[in-house]
Order: sequence, then C-alpha cells, then structure tokens
Amino acid sequence: MPLTSPPERPKEKKVVDNILAGGGRAIAIQADISLEQDILRLFETAEHELGPIKALVNNAGITGGFARVEEVSSAAIAKVLAVNVSGTILCSREAVRRMSTRRGGSGGAIVNISSRAAHTGAAGEWVHYAASKGAIDSFTIGLAREVATEGIRVNAVAPGLIDTGLHAANGEPGRLYRLMGTVPMARAGTPREVAEGVVWLLSPAASFTTGAILEIGGGR
Repeated sequence: MPLTSPPERPKEKKVVDNILAGGGRAIAIQADISLEQDILRLFETAEHELGPIKALVNNAGITGGFARVEEVSSAAIAKVLAVNVSGTILCSREAVRRMSTRRGGSGGAIVNISSRAAHTGAAGEWVHYAASKGAIDSFTIGLAREVATEGIRVNAVAPGLIDTGLHAANGEPGRLYRLMGTVPMARAGTPREVAEGVVWLLSPAASFTTGAILEIGGGR
C-alpha cells in the first residue's frame, strides 16, 4: 500500500499500476507518519477500501541529515524521532487494534524497517538516526512478546549499505562507494534484496519467527 498524495506522483503511480496489473489491489493514500491524525485516517481509509488489515510494513523513515551530535539541531532530532519512532509505534498500535485475536481480529504480521546503523552507531554521520533505529529494535522485541499469543508476529529488517537515493539526498552521492570497503561482501545491497527479507517475514514461511531482527547488510 504505497503512500503518496493524490494525484499520484509518477513513481508511486507506477507501483500502484504494477500491483493492479499483477492482479492485486492497491490504492495510494497521502499521510504524514509524524502526525497521529494522518495515521488514523490512513488506517481507516485502507480498511474501508481494501478490507481487513493483515500486514503492516513500517518503512517510513528519515535520517535528519548528516551531523555530528555536537552540531545536530533539536528540530532535526524531534523530526527524526517523530517519524522513525513515534510513527512506527502509532502505526503498530492501529494495526494491533485491528489484528489482535484478543480484540476480535484474525491475526497478522508487522515488519519494522530498522538499520544496521543501530549497531554500528553511525559515528560522525548520523548518530541521532542510529539511535532512532535502536529504539525500533527494542520496540520490535517488546511488541513481539506482548502480542505473541494474539496471532500477531512482529519482526524487523535491518538493512546495511543499500544502493538507493538516500545517500545523494543527504548531500553525499559518493557515500556508497566510500563505505563499500567496510562490507565483507564488498558490495552494496539492493532494494530488492531488502524487500525479499520483508516478504519472507510476512509470509507463512516465517510462521515461527517473531521478535527477530533480520540483518541484510552483507556481513557489515
């Protein structure tokens, strides 16, 4: 379920079109994950248009830009935590309210997008971002144990150095190549490789997996 603004932007429209062409159902819903009212509207609309919610992938996230801790602004910290942490918790709350067998639901699966930065610390670049992803790891484990008997599995994927536009968007298009030597597999990962991990955790093949942090980082 891609999130975008109507009318759809070309990239998100292509995602929706591809899903529809493959026989699936898809809609685009505008939402700011840092705002609770937007999250409520997102879930209400999705449920109304697509039916009962069975899966949630918390993939909205921002880095807050490159900065040493001594230079990072309070505004950047607040925004990173609002999107990466509060947004994930509130989206998960709404999913649990709908999925939990204790509340009349039929179960489901939640996958949070963490980061290897939660363990490397991202010193000199974005420790504030790494800290937000550390919170996601803790939240994943706690929520997984909280709803384990309610038909809901909760896991996370922790990507490492991935070939996306994130590096250029943060002002260092060469970052991928600068850090590639730190990856034991000597290459960056691809978005598809991360997606494969998410799909597996959502699938019945992972039926006995909950509270796991799946590292997809080439050994880094």
